Amino acid sequence: MAKQRAEGLDDVWDDWQDAVNMTPKQLEEWLETDESKSVGDTGGDGESTGHQSGRRIVEIQRTKKDDLTEDDVAHMKKVVGYVHRHRAQKPKDDVEHSRWRYSLMNWGNDPLA
Repeated sequence: MAKQRAEGLDDVWDDWQDAVNMTPKQLEEWLETDESKSVGDTGGDGESTGHQSGRRIVEIQRTKKDDLTEDDVAHMKKVVGYVHRHRAQKPKDDVEHSRWRYSLMNWGNDPLA
């Protein structure tokens, strides 16, 4: 019996591919930097929402498309929404070293790539 594809995956797939423009290796390396850890709202465990999301994005990227779950698809939609909203708030000054860029990179999107 063929495995049923997670609902909504086909709807979000292309937007996900556009929004997440960092490879798993690039994102993992970024998440280890002080800059990555310096931005975002933190929960009770001290890790920012974006940083947690970045780790989840790497997991999703390393999962075969047909093995993605409904929870994965929900997170993919959350990432696409975040990236689209946040990119619309581009600062006028130094983008390369901005908290804006660092936050986006935690969510798998390097606006300078």
